[in-house]
Amino acid sequence: MQKNGTVRSKHIDFILIDMLSIELAFMSACAIWFSHLTELSFYKKINVVILGVYVLLMLFSSFHSSIIKRGFLKELWSTILTCSEVLLATLGILFVFKESATYSRMVFGMFYLLSITYMFITRSLLKAFVRKGFKSGKNRSNVVILTYPENAEDFYNVLNKDNNGFFSFVGMVMLSETDEKEFHGIPIISKEGIFDFVKENAVNEVYILAKGGETGKLVDQFLNMGITVNLGLNLEVESLPNIRMDRKGPYSVITTAINKGNLAEYFIKRAFDIFASIFGLLAMGLLFIIFAPIIKIQSPGPVFFAQKRVGKNGKIFKMYKFRSMYMDAEERKKELMAQNQMKGLMFKMDNDPRIFPAGKFMRKTSIDEFPQFINILKGDMSLVGTRPPTLDEYEQYDPHHLSRLAIKPGLTGMWQVSGRSEITDFEEIVRLDNEYIRNFSLALDLKIFLKTFIAVLARKGSK
Repeated sequence: MQKNGTVRSKHIDFILIDMLSIELAFMSACAIWFSHLTELSFYKKINVVILGVYVLLMLFSSFHSSIIKRGFLKELWSTILTCSEVLLATLGILFVFKESATYSRMVFGMFYLLSITYMFITRSLLKAFVRKGFKSGKNRSNVVILTYPENAEDFYNVLNKDNNGFFSFVGMVMLSETDEKEFHGIPIISKEGIFDFVKENAVNEVYILAKGGETGKLVDQFLNMGITVNLGLNLEVESLPNIRMDRKGPYSVITTAINKGNLAEYFIKRAFDIFASIFGLLAMGLLFIIFAPIIKIQSPGPVFFAQKRVGKNGKIFKMYKFRSMYMDAEERKKELMAQNQMKGLMFKMDNDPRIFPAGKFMRKTSIDEFPQFINILKGDMSLVGTRPPTLDEYEQYDPHHLSRLAIKPGLTGMWQVSGRSEITDFEEIVRLDNEYIRNFSLALDLKIFLKTFIAVLARKGSK
């Protein structure tokens, strides 16, 4: 496991090539848009800002993590994310300093497209050059594996996957007794003879998968020999998700959480939430003009329904909807509990008599959900997340249900696009929500958002 600082120093060539790509993209955009090169002097200061933004984001992001092993599509997506973060952060700085109106939107649009193009091409060319060096053996590392016989097969397969000639396995040490002399053609060395073997075979790296008590002295000796040590922690923390290593004073600390994602990803997610909520609120205003009189006629009372819900980490907030039920809906719910079609803590029934006629149409088309863009703009909710529970549902939660509160609740989410009308088991909803939290990415958010949009147009998944 490597820290961000190690990754950055290891990939200084890619950092420099990224900066060059950004510089060329910005200068190209300016040169294309302006007929006189003298006008480019006006953009010199923003050029410095863009490079500074890249450096700052790079310090807190994993732009180059496993870059050599990334495939074509993953590299393209990583490049798009990198350039998007740089553009959004730059525009944010200009907005804060009230300079956003000074600069041409066309220049920034061309800069964004050109930066993606240049960065993807230069990264791909540099990767091809580096990989060629590995395959020729020039940059290849000689590697020794240390582990137990029962873990050897799986550990070897994981290391060897997508090797692409990055390293050669020259030896294997079994940390418990075995009669085998070789493993997949790799000689098995005794624990006592490992250090002589390392000296004689120009070993660059060792990979160790063992329990902590057996590795301390080995690691110290390898480090004293100038060998890079890769220490697998699976046998110590094999059930912990999304692990990262950090330093707290003299201590090495392993941090684990159910939700993954870095600061930059959540920044982009929040920026998109704000952007989407502005358009959502404009649409809500138009829908209000149409449906407010209908709601008043069919069920006299307020147009909006506000209900206390539980958000991230148990924070209570008021969630807004267009009212689709009669005013006595909460009281009548107790009478209808016997007809609940949901197994678990949520309530759902077909042809709910508490819903007035226009309310059924609003729910079928998800029109009743539009006021939740107020919650998204305020930051109580996100566009994509988990369904926020009501207070009475939350009070009945078992401990494992609380994992749903590890992120902001959303207007839509994994279970909503997985056929919410067909799901009748609350535990299945919890499973789908946890699947989203554990696998969070901007790509997954986009996929769920597009699925939701299609489902709403087709009037699927809501009753």
